Amino acid sequence: MIRMNPTMQTRPYTLLENTSLALAILMFGIMAGFFWTYTFNVNLATAQLDGASYARVQSLFNVNVRHAMFFSFFFGSAVVAVLALLLNYRHYRSPSFWLLASAALLYVLGIILFTKFINLPLNYYTESWNPELLPSDWEATRQAWNEANTGRVFISALVFVLSLTALLLRSLNPYSKAEATR
Repeated sequence: MIRMNPTMQTRPYTLLENTSLALAILMFGIMAGFFWTYTFNVNLATAQLDGASYARVQSLFNVNVRHAMFFSFFFGSAVVAVLALLLNYRHYRSPSFWLLASAALLYVLGIILFTKFINLPLNYYTESWNPELLPSDWEATRQAWNEANTGRVFISALVFVLSLTALLLRSLNPYSKAEATR
């Protein structure tokens, strides 16, 4: 028989705590879907384009993805996850808290910083191309960008799975993890 330590009380998760986690999961899922769709649809199509067409299309994608809705999800996913962690801090002993913390950290490092240091320099490089006078490394650059985006697919999928697992664990035990003694 498991008895709860009398000095520790079980505390149910509040609506605000659960909603903040659900919102973080939703945003992580949308970003995972964005990277998935791009890699397994757009990249496959652009891989079939000649150099001049690729230069034009990739530059258009790069320019047109820079809008408020994209930025609100790209950066907002990290912000919402951190807010969810703050709102759920009283449950810091629970596995679901640490799964969300891991997801948030992985998102910041593996998506935001990876994009800044890998994808964005490649974007700026392709945007500088004259489609009629392509650099000799244009195909290698396209391949490097596609591979980098594929990396973001797997990272964002892992972030989504970690955060979803946090919710699933929470559903198995709707109370915060309290010390138990036998």
